[in-house]
Amino acid sequence: MTDQGEPLGPAPSVRAGVVAMLPITVGVVPFGLIAGIAATDAGLGLAEAVGFSVVIFAGAAQLAALDLIGRDAPLLVVIGTVLIINLRMLMYSAGLAPRLADQSRARRLAGAYWLTDQTFAVSIVRFDDDRAAPVARWWFYTGAGLALWSVWQTSTIVGVVAGETVPEVVPLGFALPLAFLSLLVPTLTDRPAVVAAVVAGTVAVAAAPLPANAGMPLAAVLGILTGWLLSAREDRKVRA
Repeated sequence: MTDQGEPLGPAPSVRAGVVAMLPITVGVVPFGLIAGIAATDAGLGLAEAVGFSVVIFAGAAQLAALDLIGRDAPLLVVIGTVLIINLRMLMYSAGLAPRLADQSRARRLAGAYWLTDQTFAVSIVRFDDDRAAPVARWWFYTGAGLALWSVWQTSTIVGVVAGETVPEVVPLGFALPLAFLSLLVPTLTDRPAVVAAVVAGTVAVAAAPLPANAGMPLAAVLGILTGWLLSAREDRKVRA
């Protein structure tokens, strides 16, 4: 134990990260099944689908890439689409960087692989309320990422192997929006966050017809800008 009563070693922090992630994985399982089914529909075998999922490890980007592969889209189009969809990771990494700045370069590079919507959501909430040592934050982040990675890969494999046996009446398509809603709602704790979410959601729907999924990064940027402007305005009022 440390002087503050904090247990030594990574195990408690890893365990806390796993526990924090478990409720979210309920929505990840059907999402992973969809990814596995999409891989087989695109003509990938089990080994190819697993390798694809392990290397990319990005749900929405995986589905978009598999859809393009299944339609024989050019490789540059597939890569470009994946990059555009994952542009939000730049914002996530910028949010986590100050919290993990004390970690080694090797750990931060490894942490980039774990970075997902779900891992960011549970970690940023924990870090903002956590007074633990920076190394405890790292192990919490690792535990959350490992839990999500394990569930995602397992679900994808099941989707590849047994996807055809899933009845069409099972609404797997609801998994993606439900998973993201479970991440969004706990973060809506003040007016700027609520307004930012409304703006981002409205723009995402209105810009859905834009090519190459350009509406997603546009909605994210406008939502963040709106939230930042409102937060800055409220801060000025408080200081005044």
